[in-house]
Amino acid sequence: MRKMIVGGAQMGPIQQADSRETVVARMMELMRKAHAEGVKMLVYPELALTTFFPRWYAEDRAEMDRWFESEMPNGATQPLFDLAREMGMAFTFGFAELTPDGHHFNTSILTDAQANIVGTYRKIHLPGHVEFDPERTHQHLEKRYFEPGDLGFNVWRNEGVVMGMAICNDRRWPETYRELGLQGVELVTIGYNTPSVNSQKGAEGLRQRLFHSDLSMQAGAYQNSTYVVGVAKAGTEDGHHLMGGSIIVDPDGEVIARAETEGDELIFAECDFDRCTFGKATVFDFARHRRIEHYQRIGRQTGVIVPV
Repeated sequence: MRKMIVGGAQMGPIQQADSRETVVARMMELMRKAHAEGVKMLVYPELALTTFFPRWYAEDRAEMDRWFESEMPNGATQPLFDLAREMGMAFTFGFAELTPDGHHFNTSILTDAQANIVGTYRKIHLPGHVEFDPERTHQHLEKRYFEPGDLGFNVWRNEGVVMGMAICNDRRWPETYRELGLQGVELVTIGYNTPSVNSQKGAEGLRQRLFHSDLSMQAGAYQNSTYVVGVAKAGTEDGHHLMGGSIIVDPDGEVIARAETEGDELIFAECDFDRCTFGKATVFDFARHRRIEHYQRIGRQTGVIVPV
């Protein structure tokens, strides 16, 4: 049996004035708590080092470069890597990446238990808009400050488990999980920063937002027979409320751990990765049951085309 205790390190709000060093100290405290519980793989949120800066509009997008990291690890994050190596704990977290050739991505990295980066993912399904939108209750300018990810959906065999990453809005798209599922994924890690109210539909508040988040991750887990760990940054951040709702989902789509607060909080569960085998060999045996000759539209068409 391949068992591992997996943790989710939900983080409370990060204010604009908070330094990277202050945030990393909080991340390290969560890692120490995880170590005390026997966690061997720890998942942090999207943009774990900073406030969710795409809520602000800047005429000159270069003004936002201060929120980006040009190397990883760097001086601020090296203590987290050192602690993980000392504790023998693999981890993943998200940050804003500025590449040497000037590209901007919403990125997540995956390490092994020796704190070596073994995988990098760049967010593909960017939500929001490019220009200031006066019709919205709050801005969501990811399309202004980030480029769509250019690395695709990949998996890595890490610590004996086939792991894949996604970020925030990716969790709402079934293509994300199926791309990973077709590579035999057994653990999908997802960090997110999600406003508790829809900026274009005020009636869609916290209850429904949490429901949609759960629904997406539970369906992705079940339909690909994989564990899914979704971890939030939550609480009132620079006057804007982010929902929590961090969860760990098993390969049957059942929630086996859930955060109860909107602050820094550790959730964890023992995951038996041999449990992924049954679904992959029966209902979701892709080799036997998928009919790709009928899926051509998925690969060649983006928007809806209604027949006349």
